[in-house]
Amino acid sequence: MKTVGLLGGMSWESTAGYYKAINEGVKNKLGGLHSAQIAMFSVDFEPIEKLQHQGDWAGTALILSDAARKIEAAGADFLLICTNTMHKVAPQIQEAIRIPILHIADATAEVLVKNGIKTVGLLGTAFTMEQEFYKGRLLENYGLEVIIPNATDRKIVHAVIYNELCVGKILPTSKIEYLRIIAELAKSGAEAVILGCTEISMLVSQSDTTITLYDTTQIHANKAVEEIL
Repeated sequence: MKTVGLLGGMSWESTAGYYKAINEGVKNKLGGLHSAQIAMFSVDFEPIEKLQHQGDWAGTALILSDAARKIEAAGADFLLICTNTMHKVAPQIQEAIRIPILHIADATAEVLVKNGIKTVGLLGTAFTMEQEFYKGRLLENYGLEVIIPNATDRKIVHAVIYNELCVGKILPTSKIEYLRIIAELAKSGAEAVILGCTEISMLVSQSDTTITLYDTTQIHANKAVEEIL
């Protein structure tokens, strides 16, 4: 069994989901009292969030690269960055360590392609929805067309993530808004929707809509379990 490294804390709410999903995945595969071998470093999200909104991505990369080196030193065989947004600095983190990063966009795209999806909606932070580090990777490496919400709806999605989900608030009004935005993406041609922020699955799930949702936290965790075993 390989040891998975988890670079978490962004937010800890979603990292807890990673820990649970990976351990459940190993237990389901091996049975008995089996669980995953995990080396985890959970960062303080407050200074990282401030650097994100200041546009200081180099500063975030320094913090996360230091954490990744500690995870590698703890014996991890490969690394998961437990957040979609911070894959923006995945190349810098990879340069700081020798173990491979299992990229969340690759894990998600592989499932989409396997399922025959060609056009997909994307929800996430404004950084993930608007910048090219994520949706560009989906297009260039996997040929996926990505649709994002309009500017007003992107602000709603972003605000709910940071002001509510990252601090554990689950509000019915926000769920209604998210489901409306998901429906709008479908009307715009999306065959399915990526929950491209690791907290979004705390708010909406497949049982809430007939539109197929791709939960990146679960997909990333599933891919980690495959690698562990």
